[in-house]
Amino acid sequence: MPAAPRRPPARRATGRSDLGGRILFALPALVFAAFIVAQGGIVFTVGLILLGLVCLHELYGMFAFAAPSRLAGFAGLIGVLLAANYGSQFDVLLVLVATFPVAFALILLQPRGGMPGISVTLLGVFWVGLALAHAVLLRDLPHGGGAIVAVLLGTFVGDTGAYLGGRALGRRPLAPAISPNKTVEGLLIGMVCAVAVVWWAGLSQPWLGGTHGALLGLAVAVAAPTGDLFESYLKRDAGTKDTGRLFGPHGGALDRLDAVLFAAVAGYYVWNALS
Repeated sequence: MPAAPRRPPARRATGRSDLGGRILFALPALVFAAFIVAQGGIVFTVGLILLGLVCLHELYGMFAFAAPSRLAGFAGLIGVLLAANYGSQFDVLLVLVATFPVAFALILLQPRGGMPGISVTLLGVFWVGLALAHAVLLRDLPHGGGAIVAVLLGTFVGDTGAYLGGRALGRRPLAPAISPNKTVEGLLIGMVCAVAVVWWAGLSQPWLGGTHGALLGLAVAVAAPTGDLFESYLKRDAGTKDTGRLFGPHGGALDRLDAVLFAAVAGYYVWNALS
């Protein structure tokens, strides 16, 4: 009696389901981002403060062994964003300078902390707080709302292009000691996608234009993956895979905003020079 034909081995799940999950969890975030960007002003600032506090919570949780001062970090983040909304770059700098002695004083009141505690506390304010303050400053520039949308569009399309391009064509590791799954091919494809989509958006927006769109897209294409690598470096140092569970299986707020934190700063200075 002939043996029954063997069933083919079960196929491993492809990246489609992972990409679908990314999109599913990204939809509420996109709605939230569209709402606060459209509103601008204090609504935009408060929305970023909420996101920033979640990011700091995740960062300080990753490096809890350093005993950072959450109170000093939270106060510094709120201060720099309110300074950006109601003041100028000078006021943001003033709050940053004031955060140093505040962090020192509050660390002294803790049972432990020392240099590592101060360092992690200030890292959160400078990395997350200062980046989000630049987003507030960018929103206040001429056509700032549109510029933020262009930065976000370039960041997320570039990230998606890098992800899909890396899976399909990736051969050369980009930074194996930091993020083994990232490839040079994925990086280049993502950068091309970021520049192309912002350039394309500029062609249909008279206030932006194709040339300015390409320049803004290039800034995003360079800054966004750098921010992604920076966060990966911190996670590797802390020995964790994800910073949190805000986006379910796709990690925390820092995992989703790491590229935006660098892109917002680059976008502000480029658009400030162009507008």
